[in-house]
Amino acid sequence: MQKVIRINFILFLGFTSFTALAQDTIRHASVDSLYREDQFYIGVTYNVPLNLPSGANTRGLSGGIQFGFLRDMPINKQRNIAIAIGAGVALDQFGQNLFIGETANDKTIFRVLDKDVDFTRNRFNMAIIEAPIEFRWRTSTASTYKFWRVYAGFRVGYAYWYKSTFKQPDNDVNQTKIPEFDPLRLSANLSFGYSTFNFFASYSINPFFKDAVTIDGEAVDFRTLKLGLMFYML
Repeated sequence: MQKVIRINFILFLGFTSFTALAQDTIRHASVDSLYREDQFYIGVTYNVPLNLPSGANTRGLSGGIQFGFLRDMPINKQRNIAIAIGAGVALDQFGQNLFIGETANDKTIFRVLDKDVDFTRNRFNMAIIEAPIEFRWRTSTASTYKFWRVYAGFRVGYAYWYKSTFKQPDNDVNQTKIPEFDPLRLSANLSFGYSTFNFFASYSINPFFKDAVTIDGEAVDFRTLKLGLMFYML
């Protein structure tokens, strides 16, 4: 009887060991070899106005925030090279001394404000729906969630809302209809970094205004360079 019990105990240990090994093997096999880096993103930037007319410069707060989702599509077996497309929203503000107003005949006025003009606020704000497209390189694997990345691409956007605001004592000017404004927004983008925190840069391919000139006859080729941080979340 004791011999039978001993044999059964040995068989039980063997079966238990095999089961544990099988479970461990299953756990290792469950790693997704076809993983993607689908990600939500949120970014904050400092917006640097570029190509302003002579005498124009940054004044006041210039910044932005952006958020959205990117669908990852690996294009190699290792899955560390991919194309990503997505959708998002960007909110931007530019503080400078380029005044945007209009005449009594609804003609737009672009004027560089000199030091003699006393004002408390002169801003241009806009909200953009955009579609990012990225070429991606990273050091990720199916089981590594912290890795180096370099993502480069461009964004096609549409500014569904914009507003120019000027304030001085006893005078407020708000412009929400500027014929020269180009709602189609095109930009080139680059983000690089490690894990969640990444540096981000974006350059406006096309200017904000078409065929716009100041009261002095100088072209308004207003663009922007955005510099900031981008956060990716799985």
